[in-house]
Amino acid sequence: MKILLLEDDKYLCDNMKQQLTKEGYIVDACNDGEEGFLLALDQRGDYDLAVIDRMLPVVDGLSIIKAMRNKKMQIPIIIITGMSELQDKIEGLDNGADDYLTKPFHISELSARIRALTRRPAVLAEKSCLSFHDLSLDISKRQLACKSNHLALTPTEFHLMGIFLEKPEIVLTREQLIQKVWETDTAVESKNLDNYIYFLRKRLRTVGSECVLSSVYGSGFILEVKHDTKP
Repeated sequence: MKILLLEDDKYLCDNMKQQLTKEGYIVDACNDGEEGFLLALDQRGDYDLAVIDRMLPVVDGLSIIKAMRNKKMQIPIIIITGMSELQDKIEGLDNGADDYLTKPFHISELSARIRALTRRPAVLAEKSCLSFHDLSLDISKRQLACKSNHLALTPTEFHLMGIFLEKPEIVLTREQLIQKVWETDTAVESKNLDNYIYFLRKRLRTVGSECVLSSVYGSGFILEVKHDTKP
């Protein structure tokens, strides 16, 4: 598997490349946004995944991601950033990133994110579609649909929604969700799960579904049909 790594902090970049290489990945690394832009858009690079720093010099990481998506390049992209506000993360995801990682982070967490983005859960691979009430999830297209509305999900959103659609109306704990999506018990903070629940709730509203992701105090989350509070 071949990874493109764009990070202007040379020390951090070298550490990430060294660790990912130890794990068996082929890594092309670059510390400059201008050169990184050319590498990212050169399809001869044949990359399977890209890790891109948002604040690159000359050409910023978000502009590179937008250009890749405009060129119909669909490889998974992890954006790494020191910008930790939720709106900054939403902006990165809405402009083409599939996942984000806020600095500082452990290299083991980056590895977990890469594994999550580059595999398809076996239970999903065996099916073409998952559905509940007015919702359906197209496995091959990675699209969430409600009636005539369709919306493409990022790999992490797709995986998380698939877990809920496999077990609708069942409470899933935080520990279960983190383990299933990121294959770890400790590397991913619980707040990261909260952010992705927020993103999925936004997606459900966008497609106009009657389904909601409800919080169950002290337990976790549940996918259910919105309760009518009118008398």
